[in-house]
Amino acid sequence: MKSNWQTKKLGEVCDILDNKRKPVTKRDRTSGQYPYYGATGILDYVNKYLFDEKLILIGEDGAKWGSGEHTAFIADGKYWVNNHAHVIRPHRDIILDNWIVYFFYLTDITEYTTGLTVPKLNQANLRNIHLPLPPLSEQQRIIKILDEVFEKTIKAKGNAEKNLQNANELFERYLQSVIENKAKNWEEKKLIDVCEDLFAGGDVPKNNSSKTRSDIFKIPIFSNGEKNKGIYGYTNVARVTKPSITISARGTIGYSEIREEAFYPAIRLIVVTPKTDIINLCFLKYVISSIAFIHSGSSIPQLTVPMVKDYPIQLPPLHEQKTIVHKLDILSADTKKLEIIYQNKIHSLEELKKSVLQKAFVGEL
Repeated sequence: MKSNWQTKKLGEVCDILDNKRKPVTKRDRTSGQYPYYGATGILDYVNKYLFDEKLILIGEDGAKWGSGEHTAFIADGKYWVNNHAHVIRPHRDIILDNWIVYFFYLTDITEYTTGLTVPKLNQANLRNIHLPLPPLSEQQRIIKILDEVFEKTIKAKGNAEKNLQNANELFERYLQSVIENKAKNWEEKKLIDVCEDLFAGGDVPKNNSSKTRSDIFKIPIFSNGEKNKGIYGYTNVARVTKPSITISARGTIGYSEIREEAFYPAIRLIVVTPKTDIINLCFLKYVISSIAFIHSGSSIPQLTVPMVKDYPIQLPPLHEQKTIVHKLDILSADTKKLEIIYQNKIHSLEELKKSVLQKAFVGEL
């Protein structure tokens, strides 16, 4: 850090206005034009306001405090703040708003949080966070550079995300067109008609399972979702022994995977085992991926076997299914390559922002 820089605690360079904030339950809010802020941003719009000035909000609980997270953000105009965000007014004769916002974006402050089940950045710890403090003119110069870098990286990231979305949509549109534009020799069947078995997963066998794989418990237990490839744990009981497809019935509704090894399906999962003499396993997987499943429930959406078993399936001859799968596999592989390129681009842009910020806060810009 440069010799003319200081280090100050946040409580020494800011007023904390938490005593002015006020929570209002959703039931008691009246809709209006004024933003209602919480720990991570605008939650609602209400008909009254508590603040009418430019201030900084920093998540107290229900926020994220790691590097690269939007822990601190600026609120301006007329607005309301609940008790999940600290309200900060910088002493602007010595420290600028954006200097604080950029510092919190760069810095992992989880060491200042308390609580395991419900982490919280309390006011006492917030006050004790140390900030590097260059002269005001130096802050202005550095912030100008950071604004330009962030503007360019945000634009580049937006382009990369759009390209990633376009790549995924291109594959999805092609898949949909293949399924919908059936030839005369295709038949329409119900999903249940092309399945040897179609059932919902059940409770995990308590006395015959483990969260970790061992010589005794080798058979994977699959549950819903993509996390950890859907593995919930391991057992010595195999309920499914033939190559099948699992469909998430909760959470990521409709997410499907081919399971070629023996496994045990947990609840929140639907298992589809195809009749391989009439339908190719991979073709069925593509068909299921193209379905926009209609689910039940508002608070906890879910799929059930009765909801999926009668979905119509367009069924070409088996040899034609294999040809279609080959074409889709090639396009899918190309799409995944593009995904990796764009995801790496997005990651690199995030790392660039952090790198520039690190230089900024040690006086190397």
